Amino acid sequence: MGKFKEFFTPRHLGFHLLLAIGITFVLMLVTMILLRSYTRHGREVDMPDFVGQNCNALIDTLLPSDYIIVVTDEVYDKTVAAGTILKQNPEAGEKVKKGRKVYLTVATSEPPKVIMPELRDVSLRQAEIMLGALGLELEGTILKPSPYENAVLEQLHKGRVIAAGTEIRMGDKITLVVGRDISELPMGDSLNVETQLP
Repeated sequence: MGKFKEFFTPRHLGFHLLLAIGITFVLMLVTMILLRSYTRHGREVDMPDFVGQNCNALIDTLLPSDYIIVVTDEVYDKTVAAGTILKQNPEAGEKVKKGRKVYLTVATSEPPKVIMPELRDVSLRQAEIMLGALGLELEGTILKPSPYENAVLEQLHKGRVIAAGTEIRMGDKITLVVGRDISELPMGDSLNVETQLP
C-alpha cells in the first residue's frame, strides 16, 4: 500500500508519466470538440438553386454566414438580362455546409470581341462554318462573276471590306462577296448580284 501511495507522489516518475498521458487525453478531447463545432459537423443543408437569379441582388440579400459568392466567369448571352446567374458550383440540391464558397457564371451585357478570320479563297460553306464558330452572323452574299465558283472573294463588315485579324464584336454581321460562274448569271445583269441567305 505504501508503494501505491508513493507512486502518486510528485517525486515519482510514474506520476509524471500518468499526468502527461492525462493532459494529452484532455487536450485531444477538447480539440475534437472544438473542431467538431468549428466545422459544423453534421449541419449540412441542401444547396439552394441560384440559377436565373440576379447576381447583385443575391449578394445584397445573402449573409457571409450563409454562403460566400464568388463570380468566376462572365458569359455573353443575349437571351437573358445582364447579371443573370447561368451556372453555379456546387449545383442546386447538393449537400453543403453553410458559409462555404459558391462559384457562379454570370451573363454579361457586353459581347466579347473576336478576331475576324481570313475567309477569302475558302468555299462559302466553309466560311459559314468559320463565322458560326466565332459567333458571327452571315448577313448575306453578293454574287460576283469569277472563275472561282462559290469561293469567297471579299468579306464585308457594315458595308466595308474588313481585313482578317480585325477585332469585332461577337454577334456582328458579315456579308460575303462570292464568286459565281458568269454563264449562270442572268444576261444584262450588273456585275454584283446581292442575295440574302435564309
